Amino acid sequence: MQQKLIALDLDGTTLNEQSVISEKTKRILRKASQAGHIVSIVTGRPYRISKHIYDDLNIKTPMINFNGGLGHIPHQTWDKEYQKTFSREIAFDLLKNMKTFGIKLMAAEKKSMMLANNPHALVDDFFPVPLNSSQILNQQNLKTDPTSLTMLVDDQKKDAIIRHLDQVYGSSVEVGVWGGINPILELEPKGVNKAEGIKYLADNYKIDRSNIIAFGDEHNDREMIDYAGWGVVMSNGTADLKGIANDITAKDNTQDGLADYLADYLKLAE
Repeated sequence: MQQKLIALDLDGTTLNEQSVISEKTKRILRKASQAGHIVSIVTGRPYRISKHIYDDLNIKTPMINFNGGLGHIPHQTWDKEYQKTFSREIAFDLLKNMKTFGIKLMAAEKKSMMLANNPHALVDDFFPVPLNSSQILNQQNLKTDPTSLTMLVDDQKKDAIIRHLDQVYGSSVEVGVWGGINPILELEPKGVNKAEGIKYLADNYKIDRSNIIAFGDEHNDREMIDYAGWGVVMSNGTADLKGIANDITAKDNTQDGLADYLADYLKLAE
């Protein structure tokens, strides 16, 4: 079998309902790696809240964070590492207009930087510890352009801030929306998506597009599933994503759906 690039979304795909990788899934992914395939995590998560998952898998291959905004190999220097950014002036504009736009919390991030405007921000483990003074998001501390800007916003003002961002900064950033009653907006550099991340990795390893297999479940996986030679959507995935999939797993992420599918696809003995 030709070498494959196996691109793995995390939440709702590789991770189970406890947000961990099951022992069975770890075993199958390690076997795939040992068989010579490139196993890569491709996630919207920042590196700081996905590093432990990478370490748990015990792989040495590149990882994609921020939905394609960062490509790197953790714990080592990689001459192909990249990090895409947008102007920090956008963050400064939003900081000045937080009340107008109903922004309750804002965080700017890069691979090894995380600043937030609230030192006591604890939101669903996204900011698991209180911040020190050097991590407060302000003009003094934000010295470089960020890769991601995340905002917890008032639902009633969500559309207004999206319109503002599209009208004023639409040529340089993309705006993603996730969450429920208190929506979270995420700004990323224009053109950044998971497909760009896996294309970069495939080119680096000289793996043809037809030999990319990608697994996902949500809207931010759409470009990756569409681009991959074989795009697989979890049975718990969105109906929209299933509509463009090459295949759908028989089981969901709580039942080792990814592991079972990959073991069969690659003919790996369990």
